[in-house]
Amino acid sequence: MNTTAQLSARERINSLLDGNSFVEVGALITRRSTDFNLQQNEVPADGVITGYGVIDGNLVYVYSQDKSALNGTIGEMHAKKIAHIYDLALKVGAPVIGLIDCAGLRLQEATDALNGFGEIYLKQTLASGVIPQITAVLGTSGGGSAVMTSLSDFSFMAKNGAKLFVNSPNAIEGNYTSKLDTASADFQSKSGTVDFVLEDDAAVLASIRDLVSILPSNNEDDASYDECTDDLNRMVPGLSASFTDAAVALKQISDNNYFLEVKADYAKEMVTGFVRLNGMTVGAIANRTEVLDENGKAAEKFDGSLTTAGCYKAESFAQICDSFNIPILTLTNVTGYKATLAEEKSIGIATAKLTYAFANATVPKVNVITGKAYGSAYLTMNSKHIGADLVFAVEGAEIGMMDAKLAAQIICDKDPSAVNTKADEYAELQSSAVAAAKRGYVDSIIDAASTRKHLIYAYEMLFTKRESRPSKKHGTV
Repeated sequence: MNTTAQLSARERINSLLDGNSFVEVGALITRRSTDFNLQQNEVPADGVITGYGVIDGNLVYVYSQDKSALNGTIGEMHAKKIAHIYDLALKVGAPVIGLIDCAGLRLQEATDALNGFGEIYLKQTLASGVIPQITAVLGTSGGGSAVMTSLSDFSFMAKNGAKLFVNSPNAIEGNYTSKLDTASADFQSKSGTVDFVLEDDAAVLASIRDLVSILPSNNEDDASYDECTDDLNRMVPGLSASFTDAAVALKQISDNNYFLEVKADYAKEMVTGFVRLNGMTVGAIANRTEVLDENGKAAEKFDGSLTTAGCYKAESFAQICDSFNIPILTLTNVTGYKATLAEEKSIGIATAKLTYAFANATVPKVNVITGKAYGSAYLTMNSKHIGADLVFAVEGAEIGMMDAKLAAQIICDKDPSAVNTKADEYAELQSSAVAAAKRGYVDSIIDAASTRKHLIYAYEMLFTKRESRPSKKHGTV
């Protein structure tokens, strides 16, 4: 076996799948082109190993590019093998996992290779929202192959030896690799291009196995459940102190403290990931005001506002959940929109996309207001007003147009001495969770410690939810 952190193409497949489960498809296929003396080069399997196997008993299709065969470059037959795997996966409704280690287009095959790229893009587009697509960058993924990564639902990258780029760092005007390695896992994860970054091949493959185990096999599958060994009525003392870091709170709420965070390094003010509630996979989207370290101290702080990056991160995740019938949970603690010149250029459309994603989703949707819920930013965060099925508010939550004192200052602009009195009155009548509940905008006010059991009951009740929408081809937002 390869002793380095990077495994061979076949070792990667064997590490990914259950033991002795891999069945290769198209092992004898090789290149047809003989231009530029290609006939003199032996290209085993045309540089990609394709087939199927199982992960924890779940059928998956997989392709693994072989850098030892013409550097894993994509040529005509290489692409046809991947396209064929997609055809099979779509017929039976099973995920496709791509293990990328590719130097890009095979120059000797030129237009045939370009056609091959196009065929793969088409198959990925047809499969989008039908079967989960997972891509892992374990070596080089440049140019057109970088597009394959972003056409997937989830992307992984190894810190050791992996490079992902459309333009190489040295090809970017004013840049070079030693100045800023734009192909590195660190850069790509912080820019939101990849969802998961792990140390090496083995860690990436283990994480893919974990992800596959909680996802449905296709958009009609309802088997993304597991037996729950946690107490369904478990209280979570001290949960209210964790709401500022939603990643910590979600972990505490989930079965056996399971939480798989997606895009952890990107737009940290918005948390996305998967939890388990009574064995059911639930997609969680939450506002975050601080990142807590292992000692419970704030390592980073945010102002509680929606940002462009945070909206895009949440919108993409909500679309994936809705596509695969995964229920959505939101933890809302938002005060407004980020107010900077840079944000003003894009926050409007980003917020519109997130609002549309929540409103358009037909899966069970539950919102827990954990802190402040102000203005139209609150509306965007899966509020009752745009279609949430159930809304809970934690005791002490604030729901309204703006901070009560600020509202009082506007109301009492001609009588400043009355601001404090008017602020208390405004907080009680217009900005409290009780006031919102009286109007039907909140279904229940709960003790923070009981959040887990309330969520479990809610999703059990919503399990058979069906919601019809006006007939249309697709939305335009």
